Amino acid sequence: MYLVESKGGAIVCMLVSLLFLGTWPAVMTLLERRGRLPQHTYLDYTLTNLFAAVIIAFTFGEIGNNHPDFLSQLSQDNWTSVLFAMAGGVVLSVGNLSTQYAWAFVGLSVVEVITSSITVVIGTTLNYFLDDKINKAEILFPGVGCFLIAVCLGSAVHSSNTADNKAKLNDFSSNHKNATQGTNLSTSKETSEADSKDLENGSASAYKAKAGTALFLIELEKRRSIKVFGKSTLIGLAITFFAGVCFSLFSPAFNLATNDQWHTLKKGVPHLSVYTAFFYFSISCFVIAIILNITFLYHPVLNLPKSSLKAYLRDWDGRGWAFLAGLLCGFGNGLQFMGGQAAGYAAADAVQALPLVSTFWGVVLFGEYRKSSRRTYILLGGMLLMFIVAVAVLMASSGHRK
Repeated sequence: MYLVESKGGAIVCMLVSLLFLGTWPAVMTLLERRGRLPQHTYLDYTLTNLFAAVIIAFTFGEIGNNHPDFLSQLSQDNWTSVLFAMAGGVVLSVGNLSTQYAWAFVGLSVVEVITSSITVVIGTTLNYFLDDKINKAEILFPGVGCFLIAVCLGSAVHSSNTADNKAKLNDFSSNHKNATQGTNLSTSKETSEADSKDLENGSASAYKAKAGTALFLIELEKRRSIKVFGKSTLIGLAITFFAGVCFSLFSPAFNLATNDQWHTLKKGVPHLSVYTAFFYFSISCFVIAIILNITFLYHPVLNLPKSSLKAYLRDWDGRGWAFLAGLLCGFGNGLQFMGGQAAGYAAADAVQALPLVSTFWGVVLFGEYRKSSRRTYILLGGMLLMFIVAVAVLMASSGHRK
């Protein structure tokens, strides 16, 4: 099997993982805003997410002269480590599923910041002690503190942006309730000629609402699959914090699976390689996702329409995008674990900088924070700045596993 042995190689793995893990949520959000049911999207995503783990296992897990390789470990008596790996897959699957609903309520940028920051605050602390303190504590924990500040700023950004959107909708309603002709005059100021191909709508149209306007928010609500108007924003924040707790546990569980800090393996049985652990991790992630999403097809949450397996199999609109999201997430997680095994899983949590990538996509693709108040922009800038500082400090704490 192939091993990442240098600190530089570990950092490269983390950076590529950062790009992948920050991009796949934007792809999933794109499909929800087009109106595709999240159950259909997540079932597609789950298939290629597992496929990515299989590819990694049969390539990196088999090449090179280091032993044991992937196939030989499948028959070893290592079931305790396998259970840790599968437990990590369960909490990651539940967390990913939760965020798909949270994105609709809170927005892509804020969800990613809050969940990632909670992951670092809890998960990095656990990994530091599990890794026998190979990371520099005097650097690591100030970085963790920066992530904690980012959580508070992320919540403030959400609250401010929600107030901005309510003000836009109230102004729009008051300007249009007295005259029918006024609608055409006012809405013309909030629309513009669209490109020949509108990525978010998935179709060509002559005109579309300008991002950040009240008309844009109204059209989005009509089009998207998860309706959020009239629902408490606390629902979105509650789902987001729950997902963050789930995410904070999957990396420590994977750490236990590959390094056996609790000495559960029998004497002479080698530790699970990253690739074998990731395979079992992805298997459990796949099984949980299939069970939950098939259940949600027939018993949907948040007032989503019912669906069926037959309807899912017929729904090819956006399937390619969902497959892409699964591959990005699968390879992103695999690279994070490869870097963590070399430089310490606490330092590998630097990939939780993914909100820097997802915020970029949120602004560019979905018009998040367009025409918002100055207060929102100041809070958003402070949040991202704190995030950049936190990630730089966290990567600087990287150690080297013996």
